[in-house]
Amino acid sequence: MLMNMRDLLAVAKKNKFAVPAFNTSSSMILNGLLEACEEKQSPVIIAIHPDELAFIRDGFLKFAIEEAQKASFPVCIHLDHGSSFKQVMRAINDGFTSVMIDSSELPFEENIEITKKVVEAAHAVNVSVEAELGTIGGTGEYGIASTDNIIYTRPEDVKAFVEATDVDTLAIAIGTGHGLYPKDMKPKLKIDLLKEIRSITDIPLVLHGGSDNPDKEIAEAVVNGVQKINISSDIKTAFYIKCREVLKNESLREPLEIYPPCIEAMKQVMFHKIDLFNANDKVKYYK
Repeated sequence: MLMNMRDLLAVAKKNKFAVPAFNTSSSMILNGLLEACEEKQSPVIIAIHPDELAFIRDGFLKFAIEEAQKASFPVCIHLDHGSSFKQVMRAINDGFTSVMIDSSELPFEENIEITKKVVEAAHAVNVSVEAELGTIGGTGEYGIASTDNIIYTRPEDVKAFVEATDVDTLAIAIGTGHGLYPKDMKPKLKIDLLKEIRSITDIPLVLHGGSDNPDKEIAEAVVNGVQKINISSDIKTAFYIKCREVLKNESLREPLEIYPPCIEAMKQVMFHKIDLFNANDKVKYYK
């Protein structure tokens, strides 16, 4: 069941859960994601970053779209962190049902201008649009997260931005960073800031960089109005840790010998996230 993100998250908002957006960069991750969501009867967002798209290439989208159309649960295929109008148009032409234009590092008025341009083009073909206000913490060497560069979303900007752009969903900066946090870092979400933003706008809210935050904080974010949470590092870490373990047997070379246990390890993380986001058994609300 292929959907755009506007329609997918409207149901999540009404029924108080968040949809997992799992970053997907291989057929193995895609297969595991589809299996996990089938078993959990959870809607899902297949998130593909431009760097991931450069690796898997545009043709991968045909496979993903076919699988989404066959699925018994709602699936959105989403461009994660598109950085330009040209990049977003490429994604729409490829068949993405949702796109993100991330102009959050530009001045506020420029962010509005490019987001509005993307919204006008995307809405014309029933593709939903996510934008970002504030700046999520960046990723350092080896995917280690940093919150040094966070610019927290200003509630006073939210209303003006949403009204000016007609954007469908909004990623907000409330204390997360991309990647996995160093052992000595203790990230903390600003739930009060989330509540204030939620009171200002009615559109679905998005949390990026949700891999390594404490479960209690993530659950609080869902209760207080987040409808989409991006997960990349956690699932890839589980997959590749198991891969390294399996490949200690140097005689293995066939995909069916190597990848099933890696996919299973990743699925356990996906199961946990789906439960944490209260997304399990929510397919019934889309029928």
